[in-house]
Amino acid sequence: MASYRLYGGELSLFTRKLEAALVFYGADFDFLPKEPANAAELETRSGTHQVPVLRTPENWMLADTTPIMELLDARFPGRELFPAGDLGVLTHVIEEFFDEWVARVMVHYRWHYPESAEFAAQRIGRGHPERAAQILQWGPRACRATGTESPSQQQAAEAEYRRVLVAAEAQLQQTRFLLGDRPTAVDCIVLGGLRAHTYTDPVPKRVVANYPAVVAWAERGANDWDGSGELAPFPASTPFARFALAELPLGYAPFVLANAAALAAGSKTCRAEVFGEEVSFLTRPYPERSRQMIRDRIARVGPSPAIATWLDDIGLTEVFQ
Repeated sequence: MASYRLYGGELSLFTRKLEAALVFYGADFDFLPKEPANAAELETRSGTHQVPVLRTPENWMLADTTPIMELLDARFPGRELFPAGDLGVLTHVIEEFFDEWVARVMVHYRWHYPESAEFAAQRIGRGHPERAAQILQWGPRACRATGTESPSQQQAAEAEYRRVLVAAEAQLQQTRFLLGDRPTAVDCIVLGGLRAHTYTDPVPKRVVANYPAVVAWAERGANDWDGSGELAPFPASTPFARFALAELPLGYAPFVLANAAALAAGSKTCRAEVFGEEVSFLTRPYPERSRQMIRDRIARVGPSPAIATWLDDIGLTEVFQ
């Protein structure tokens, strides 16, 4: 039996994110599906119905990929995916952009296109017609919750993801990974999105196919890192990092601030100005918890004029301090 067991789904963004991380760490692990036979134990012991769940050598059952990766960073010295200090804050902020904002693009591509929706429902349902039908009904609700119900927001989401692909294509022609010549948590979430969604579902796969460096990277996955390499320094980092940071104030920032205000007011929905349009979102507790993790990281780094100046320069002081 492997030291770690990863329970989840092959078409799950966060399962494939954690899978990439475990490969980068060089961890001894098995990847098993969450299924009816193990669902009750996984949910009871991890405290959530969501995937992934990681069983550790101590027989802990852990959920939530970012804290899991922080734990694993301490267990695999030299292969940390969150760098120390200021560069770790930059990495975490960019990871947050993909975790809590770009993830909605994956949901849109999967459930608003019938070809992709049918493909995903059949794969997730594992040949059970009733389960596949239930999944097909869930998809549009997820799109409404994450603000991609209107055609204009669907177009904006796709345009945003094409910008991600353009930036990644250019970066991967210069460095082995997105923040330099060694991987970080950013590579894990972007690879997770490709391998679970946009380079798997038929409609977005045709879009990704136009970016050969991204395709080659997605096909290699996390299997070609020998533990060597350096990251680009803080605060300049790489062109890809600067692209992602410039995108954060356009969609993520107004959404997360509106979500926080709605949580405080006890409102079930929130509205934010996104890409020139007022958009409705389902109010969710997790984005606020996730944002607090970044604030906690900044606090652990300690008083840093460099971080304060950097957040101000990129227009995110209100969001993270």
